[in-house]
Amino acid sequence: MPRFETRRRVPYSARQMFDLVADVERYPEFLPLCETLRVRSRESKNGHDVLVADMEVGYGAIRERFTSRVALDPARSSILVNYIDGPFKRLENRWNFIDAADGGSDVVFLIDYEFKSIVLQMLMGGLFDTAFRKFTDAFEVRARRIYGQVRTA
Repeated sequence: MPRFETRRRVPYSARQMFDLVADVERYPEFLPLCETLRVRSRESKNGHDVLVADMEVGYGAIRERFTSRVALDPARSSILVNYIDGPFKRLENRWNFIDAADGGSDVVFLIDYEFKSIVLQMLMGGLFDTAFRKFTDAFEVRARRIYGQVRTA
């Protein structure tokens, strides 16, 4: 049952990082393994958006598609992703963004997943683990590209 959690300080505000991660339609442009992403539905509830999205991930000839519910809560600076359908037995990931006194923020990322098939786990498990460990790097690189390089004293 793979699980990965990281906390990283970035020179961008919590809101900037929230907006970057919430822009799920852009994931195929920069996120490891993400081949396509399609938002099936989007609705606003109690001040936050809830999306249902299909993501196709792949490496070489291996392709898998899964559907998730994505709850975007800007007031709490958090994003919660719950699995709906696909090759996983379970999949949950959470993002939390916390403003720091220096004007930057802490980005906390957690992913907890398990494949339905032991064969798929053997084929894709190591690759997914490596990719998930690179997610925060990918978002930080994306932030520099979108928001620019921040100079530190």
